[in-house]
Amino acid sequence: MIRDAQATQQRLLDAAADEFSTYGIAGGRVERIAAAAKSNKAQIYHYFGSKEQLFDAVLDAIVSRTASEVPIDVNDLPGYAGRLFDRYEDDPRIARLATWYRLERTGDPEQIEVLSDTIRDELQQIRRAQKAGILPSRYRPADLLNLVLHLSFLWAFVFPELKGQFAKVSRTHRRRILTEAVKALLTPDASPTSRGPDQQDGSS
Repeated sequence: MIRDAQATQQRLLDAAADEFSTYGIAGGRVERIAAAAKSNKAQIYHYFGSKEQLFDAVLDAIVSRTASEVPIDVNDLPGYAGRLFDRYEDDPRIARLATWYRLERTGDPEQIEVLSDTIRDELQQIRRAQKAGILPSRYRPADLLNLVLHLSFLWAFVFPELKGQFAKVSRTHRRRILTEAVKALLTPDASPTSRGPDQQDGSS
């Protein structure tokens, strides 16, 4: 029975990832999710409580898997960015789900706990690496992490007007451009950074 319940929940999560990545939270329909998972609406509410909580469970699972399979490496941020790129390329739903999350959950006090914990841990690792001289200190930890994460998503958010320019660009090329951009961020500081009051690291 436990295995049956786990299998049902996994089917619902997989179907929900497809649905929410296409339609978002507001546009997603539990009827379609239940049908795709060969389940029913009652089981969705039983296991997850609500459509919003189901979305959170989908994102939780994706973030947990990504953090486990692609942990941050402060000794090789370009390589880390490249591995994130591979993850997003292998599952295009991730970029779309992240977009819907930002659009529909902005200002929502109920955050995805595993996402908050992952980001907090990554910021701490970057902060320690900067203090140890492993990473340059010209950027606040939050700024540097934000740059790396957004560069990893770069190719998922190409403007339609530019897509023709990249139609025949290989995955290898796109990955190389990304990792080179992250390397450029990490060039040694020209001089020690002196942070004023408006530059203090407020990410802790």
